Amino acid sequence: MKGSSGSSVLPWGKWIWVSLPGENLGESDRRFLQDIRPAGVVLFGENGRTAAGVARLVREIREVLHPDEVLIAIDQEGGRVARLKAGVPNVPPMRTIGLTGDPVHAFETAFKLGLALKAADIDIDFAPVLDVDSNPSNPIIGDRAFSKDPETVARLAMAFSHGLEAGGVLPCGKHFPGHGDTSADSHIALPVVDADEKILSVREWVPFERAIAMGIPILMTAHVLFSRLDPTWPATLSYRINRDLLRRRLGFGGLLLSDDLSMAGVGAHFSLPVIVRRSLGTGCDGLLVLKDQEKARQVLDVIRGEAEKSPSLWGRRLSMSLKRLEKIRFMCRRNHGK
Repeated sequence: MKGSSGSSVLPWGKWIWVSLPGENLGESDRRFLQDIRPAGVVLFGENGRTAAGVARLVREIREVLHPDEVLIAIDQEGGRVARLKAGVPNVPPMRTIGLTGDPVHAFETAFKLGLALKAADIDIDFAPVLDVDSNPSNPIIGDRAFSKDPETVARLAMAFSHGLEAGGVLPCGKHFPGHGDTSADSHIALPVVDADEKILSVREWVPFERAIAMGIPILMTAHVLFSRLDPTWPATLSYRINRDLLRRRLGFGGLLLSDDLSMAGVGAHFSLPVIVRRSLGTGCDGLLVLKDQEKARQVLDVIRGEAEKSPSLWGRRLSMSLKRLEKIRFMCRRNHGK
């Protein structure tokens, strides 16, 4: 990799995570992957409902991007958020596991799930949900959370996280700094949380603090506006939340992914250049740009344009993200015995 003077040839696509539309790669999909050369590909239900089916697709993806290493991720939480329907354990909603209060059960459930995902050549599960079920009218979290009690969430979520890792798949905790107290769905609107820092620190942040202290390797941001912390910018785009709170105060040094930038929580309120500049500037190491290949290309164009204007700054940012990304790759190689 060249230095900042050769910024145009740096692997800017390694900041981007994409998805694909079907169970097999068409020629346009192959060109798209080769043009972006993304850090990761996220699997959805349209990519196949069986572990064996997606394993074939994963092999195709890896072949197209060879010799680059690509990370394969999936949302396989359990309950209503489960892309695969066959070839993996039928995991109940996290609330059901939370009601048992049993971390051993949480670990064993996730361990079996991790083994099955690893067998399908999947690297990362976008789980556990670290959100606290603090708003009973929440339309998007609800039974995806382990509990309304922060300590119970922290204990069981980390047991689940460790189970996934023991099974051979890396966990990704979400959605920092907490999506549990919202009354709107960030897929279709920008939720606002008006709680002050005192409340947030003893409720929403407890599971995240525990996860960071216990070494969770990956976290995902929330497209949520915390009006008492930053009245202007949702968490994904907030320096106060991602840089000052997460990175500096809580000490998270792992890989930070944005939630999907195509969601209305950010996409309907800010221009794409602003979203890209701020999310990467606040400390995100990967931008999820899902189910929209044209938008993924636009994100890459924005990154290249910004890098041409400030090559040293953007080169340094990319170098830091690539170091975190390589740690994740190393862990995945180790999990898969490579």
